[in-house]
Amino acid sequence: MLEFSDVTVAHAIQLAVAPVFLLSGIGAIMVVLTNRLARIIDRARILEEGLDAASPKLHAGLRDDLQVLSRRAQLISRAITLCTVTALLVCMVIAILFLSAFMRFDASLSVALLFIAAMSAFFFGLLWFLREIYLATANLRIGPRL
Repeated sequence: MLEFSDVTVAHAIQLAVAPVFLLSGIGAIMVVLTNRLARIIDRARILEEGLDAASPKLHAGLRDDLQVLSRRAQLISRAITLCTVTALLVCMVIAILFLSAFMRFDASLSVALLFIAAMSAFFFGLLWFLREIYLATANLRIGPRL
């Protein structure tokens, strides 16, 4: 049976602290992303309700707006997926750090590879988020339609 010292547990906790803080940051980004997705969905529902009563000229404009909202929702959905993958990979890093401390094996390569994969997923998640923001601002209209 394995015996664990207080030093081993303390060391494992020290190693896991940084990834846990990273999880907090990822969670904050995911809140922003899910709120944006909810706003996109709400806006699309409002526009869809107005389609039936709209004049032909306004109907075409509403359809265009709905297409943009659909594209924005796809981008945000991808960003959410990638950020979720990031969080899962960071959780795996934490689990492997604890396992390696208790089972006394070298996990440096697996931790490094998982961390690189996590940062890559996070990079692409933020890139998709940036694309959605660009699309939202490129199609921004303030004021009444003419």
